[in-house]
Amino acid sequence: MEQVTKMANSRIDNGVTTGYEAELWATADSLRGSMDAAEYKHVVLGLIFLKYISDAFEERRTAVLTGRGEDAAEDRDEYVAENIFWVPPKARWLHLKAQAKQSTIGQTIDRAMAAIERDNPVLKDVLPKDYARPALDKQRLGQLIDMIGNIRIGNTDARSREVLGRVYEYFLSQAASAEGKQGGEFYTPRCVVKLLIEMLKPYQGRVYDPCCGSSGMFVQAIESVRAHANGGQACGDISIYGQESNYTTWRLAKMNLAMRGIEGQIAHGDSFHNDHHMDLKADFILGNPPFNVSNWGGERLVEDQRWVYGVPPKRNANFAWVQHMVHHLAPRGVAGLVLANGSMSSSQPNEGKIRRNLVESDLVECMVALPGQLFYSTQIPACLWLLARGRKRREEVLFVDARPLGRMISRRHRELTEADIDRIANTFRMWRKGSKAVGYEDIPGFCKSTTLDEIRKHSHVLTPGRYVGTKAAPDDDEPCEAQMHHLVETLRTQQAEGARLDAAIADNLKMLGFDPPHSPDTASNNILSPTRQ
Repeated sequence: MEQVTKMANSRIDNGVTTGYEAELWATADSLRGSMDAAEYKHVVLGLIFLKYISDAFEERRTAVLTGRGEDAAEDRDEYVAENIFWVPPKARWLHLKAQAKQSTIGQTIDRAMAAIERDNPVLKDVLPKDYARPALDKQRLGQLIDMIGNIRIGNTDARSREVLGRVYEYFLSQAASAEGKQGGEFYTPRCVVKLLIEMLKPYQGRVYDPCCGSSGMFVQAIESVRAHANGGQACGDISIYGQESNYTTWRLAKMNLAMRGIEGQIAHGDSFHNDHHMDLKADFILGNPPFNVSNWGGERLVEDQRWVYGVPPKRNANFAWVQHMVHHLAPRGVAGLVLANGSMSSSQPNEGKIRRNLVESDLVECMVALPGQLFYSTQIPACLWLLARGRKRREEVLFVDARPLGRMISRRHRELTEADIDRIANTFRMWRKGSKAVGYEDIPGFCKSTTLDEIRKHSHVLTPGRYVGTKAAPDDDEPCEAQMHHLVETLRTQQAEGARLDAAIADNLKMLGFDPPHSPDTASNNILSPTRQ
């Protein structure tokens, strides 16, 4: 553990922006023991949060102590005025580290969390306070404190390089992966969030997410606003509104924003049955609702005012989410949400009718079919719905088939590259400018601007593959090297799809109680590997 934390510190001190997060996670995970990953993430992230605010506090305290002495250094106002959390003496990291080897360390941490909440009202009921529970091995807990204590994540230098943000996000993503099927409910892959933000550019106005998870959408939206402001581009303030039904995930969301100094109205509760932002009309809505939820209580909402386009089926909440978001759109508002692919073509009771009514009301602006294996929590293929009120380009829908894009980052997970994100977002923005916009053109196999008449011919099914056609075949006259390149890319795509199907089959077998045999490493049999080209 000592070696890993030294390596982590070396990378941080040298300003390198990647790599150490994985080492920290590996060390933290090795201390998990038999504890479930769903519980353990709160143990680790709570301590990371405490270390962050302690670092910021101690840096400010040193400055005040040097300039004005002990009395001023213990004046709470000296910290609040600088937007730094006040940390009571027995909640400071040095005190916790001194107690790390004691059997009572769990109670010590719980008391520290309670004291911080008491003195910082914005954190009320947010911090985890169950470190004293018997199931948490206190020796491992002490080792975890030692590990986290060896990294600086809250001082000025670390904040300027977003060390905390990178560590926190990496830990969230790895926790989602470790939890498996249920773990991604609170975490949307960063590349998917970035794609939505690059397409919609929520730089000014009210931003809403009714199923905000750990607030990843908001964090990246704020990061994007700050980046464009630093680049000299015009950006205004955004106001954040969110809601999350899972209490422990809601706490993660509040901590995630608090650590970055982001203010937002994040409510705890069910957006369908206890909408805390009932009167909100948002300029931008971003959301990744859980796919195909069957127990959402639809039977109690049959007469709800939100169901303007049709009553959603009681056994699937997909179109309840869509209509909830449309209900909260401002007159010129736009929404981007992630849904299961089935939403584009399903014919469950009323779903086809709702989809048709949304299209005929000119609310559907763009549909994007995403690559498989992007999500930690599900193998279900996903898509993006982009909805807009009062849009300029009427009675047309842009279809984008992005399924062939992305790169494999492990045997089971894929991510969209920066080039992929730019390609999709730029295509959408150029198309959005109007039919005479210079720079947009239909590309067979990738994108197509489609009229409502054509969509009607397909019974309002919105699957991009129906509209974009197929990629043009290579010209027989092109050089042999180029043709080989096309062939290799095709084989790679087919191989990745095969790996995805193998993983999905294995997951299904495990759910049925079977332990599937381990297949040989596909890399060794890869026809495209350097030794076999």
